[in-house]
Amino acid sequence: MENSGNSVRMVGTLLLGAAVGGLLGVLFAPNKGSDTRKKIMAKGDDLTTNMKDKVNAFIDDVKSEFEAAKEKGAGLVDNAVARVQHG
Repeated sequence: MENSGNSVRMVGTLLLGAAVGGLLGVLFAPNKGSDTRKKIMAKGDDLTTNMKDKVNAFIDDVKSEFEAAKEKGAGLVDNAVARVQHG
């Protein structure tokens, strides 16, 4: 599970870097203010969508790991009960 935390931090850092780089690129581009604002809004929308997708994928992974751990725990309990009853 510790590996998942590192992955989340890495994804977050990459997204932050992409956002800052994109924003700086748009701000220094030789366009009118209205065009620049439109580009910033479009980048923001793209980043928001991307972040939502990443968060949803992370939640799905956590759910999956939780279900696997729950099933393994149930198996261990069943094993322990069987051992106690037979021995």
